[in-house]
Amino acid sequence: MAKPDIHPQWYPDAKVYCNGELVMTIGSTKPELHVDVWSGNHPYYTGTQKIIDTEGRVERFLRKYGMGSETPEAGEQTKKKR
Repeated sequence: MAKPDIHPQWYPDAKVYCNGELVMTIGSTKPELHVDVWSGNHPYYTGTQKIIDTEGRVERFLRKYGMGSETPEAGEQTKKKR
């Protein structure tokens, strides 16, 4: 049995607002939630996410770990030196 008067009040129809617009209702301990990002406008969920390769970081990583344009033998030689 749960102890009385120690749990926060539960709001089963709490409203979630993003940019002043009601986007969904959920259960929460607060009656209103104001968020900046939700699944309806997040690039990952909307399919508009773009991977930006700043300063060739991906290529540098691939070269560092022998996955770049090097031949497999050259990558093995790098590992043997260590």
